[in-house]
Amino acid sequence: TLSKVAKLIYEGEAGGRTFRLHGSLPANRDFPPAVMATAGKAFVTMDRVLDRAAIGPSYLRMAEIAGLVVAALQAGASRFERYRLHAYVVMPNHVHALVTPHVVATRWLGPLKGFTAHEANRILGRTGEPFWQDESYDRLVRSSVEFDRICNYIEQNPVRAGLVATAAEFPWSSAYPESKLPCQAAEPANSVLAG
Repeated sequence: TLSKVAKLIYEGEAGGRTFRLHGSLPANRDFPPAVMATAGKAFVTMDRVLDRAAIGPSYLRMAEIAGLVVAALQAGASRFERYRLHAYVVMPNHVHALVTPHVVATRWLGPLKGFTAHEANRILGRTGEPFWQDESYDRLVRSSVEFDRICNYIEQNPVRAGLVATAAEFPWSSAYPESKLPCQAAEPANSVLAG
């Protein structure tokens, strides 16, 4: 499974995090071993399946829910100071974020997913049903080149998925001009990005 090849993002280290709606991938998915050989190949394979949004819910297509997730991502950085938010995109059934956490993942991702799940289920008129899948995919950033590549990957995701012609047109992304969040690397003091 994807969780077996996931990497951990530690406090103070920049990394990409992808999380998805509950039931957005087939439960009995079976991929050839070559596809799952590396964490990178596994991620790209899963992301392509998610981008097609052919299976499961796509609640994040709803402007009210997508806006809720964007606001919560931004509040986690600006209001609660749990992480520095470098880039994000809210796709129809999953979210990509590039962050440098100031706290352990359970102290930023747990509250983010918990709050947005509660509010989204309220909007949908659902109670007691899971909104987010428990698993997520983490990618530790090892260099400034990789940081730029991950940032570009995140912001170009709606273009690759055929949702918009340019990244700046997608309102649920850091590439959207009104987000006022240029994708910039962490301060040079961050040893992960300093070389």
